[in-house]
Amino acid sequence: MAAEDRLDLPMVGERRSLREQVAHALRAALITGEMRPGVVYSAPVLAAQFGVSATPVREAMLDLAKEGLVEAVRNKGFRVTELSDRDLDELTEIRALIEVPTVARLADSSRAEEFERLRPLAEEIVSAGERGDLLAYVDADLRFHVELLTLGGNAHLVSVVRDLRNRARLYGLSQLSARGGLGESAREHLHLLDALKTGDGEAVARLMSDHIGHVRGIWAEHRP
Repeated sequence: MAAEDRLDLPMVGERRSLREQVAHALRAALITGEMRPGVVYSAPVLAAQFGVSATPVREAMLDLAKEGLVEAVRNKGFRVTELSDRDLDELTEIRALIEVPTVARLADSSRAEEFERLRPLAEEIVSAGERGDLLAYVDADLRFHVELLTLGGNAHLVSVVRDLRNRARLYGLSQLSARGGLGESAREHLHLLDALKTGDGEAVARLMSDHIGHVRGIWAEHRP
């Protein structure tokens, strides 16, 4: 792997299995577009960047291959799969159909305490956006939306949305960050919590719809 292809990957610790930690970090790199479509990534080279052996990296990449995020290239490594504009449109449509009404139904002033518990996570998204930490931004954003949807009590729905989000590609994220616009996008999560606490389901639906639309724009912008 050439020097310019080196990824900004974190060192992994021992809170979860190495396989899970590596897969989690690679998903974030895929979503941000740091791991580029068409490029073949070697498990030993990635392992050296993580500071682990090649085995958990290969296992993690095989997990990602099962999800359709990468494909194995015999005797070379794994290639990131590409998404077309149609793919992105279809993913966005499915997310909107599921998430907008689901989150809107959560709006209830009597559940304000539950929503408030998500505020530190929403603020973590803002902080990551303002400092330009794209991997932290994607990680906190995923956790926020998963925990919010979990409040609806449908574990299967949460699993479907998690899969949809993992398949995303935020190609324009670094450019948005460079323009200073990532912080504002991140603050949409705080606005959403405020609307949920008031019990205004219509406002929540509008905010969720706008938020998913903005994400679709980030997916498509500056495609590699």
